[in-house]
Amino acid sequence: MATMTVSLPDPMKDWIEAQISRGDYASTSDYVRDLVRRDRARREQELTLEELRRKLANSRISGEGNRSVDDIFAEAQEIARSRGLTRG
Repeated sequence: MATMTVSLPDPMKDWIEAQISRGDYASTSDYVRDLVRRDRARREQELTLEELRRKLANSRISGEGNRSVDDIFAEAQEIARSRGLTRG
């Protein structure tokens, strides 16, 4: 595992230490790892939203299609499953 040194203002350091004292995290490293995981997940979701926006714009340009709403929804569910975006 790699090591990083990070400088933080005292109020941020105090905040992290308070979260550790509450028992929310085992250590400063645990807290930072959680922030990185959450940021990665958020950014991956943003990319997905951008992809959806692009598809929507393209669909508007292409005009009316011949697929049913059920067919489109089934395809969307399959794509979500294949990307591991569904729960359960």
